[in-house]
Amino acid sequence: MDTDPLPVRKQFVQMELDMTLAMFRAGVPFMAGTDTAAGVHIFPGFSLHQELVLFQRAGFTPMQALQTATLNPAKFMGQTADLGTVEKGKLADLLLIDANPLEDIANTQKIHGVVLAGRYLDRRALDAMLQGVARAAAAEPAPTAMRGGAP
Repeated sequence: MDTDPLPVRKQFVQMELDMTLAMFRAGVPFMAGTDTAAGVHIFPGFSLHQELVLFQRAGFTPMQALQTATLNPAKFMGQTADLGTVEKGKLADLLLIDANPLEDIANTQKIHGVVLAGRYLDRRALDAMLQGVARAAAAEPAPTAMRGGAP
């Protein structure tokens, strides 16, 4: 599709969004996540935020979009007693954000800190991690398969 004219690509994306909303309204449950292969501009974590925005663009409420990444997977796995909502006694990794995602799902990207496996990572620690990844990515050549050569 990257060679098709931009209006054709936009129409295709809109058709996907319309189909997603129609399926949702028909009762099809949705879970956030991607099965797209690596190397097509899908990056774990970042792509989840983009996907939540697309759910909202499709017509989901911000809460419904959030549930695709929280409650719905817990329901699918039969783990709602332990996962899926923030409650005393449940397991959770948390994003602490600077704006309300129920007003705009894109606010999930305004990350102030993270609680991961009981450990708090503030914005400075998160930025240091991202800088470390950027330095490592800039220093290492891409794997042979990613450069188009034979493995």
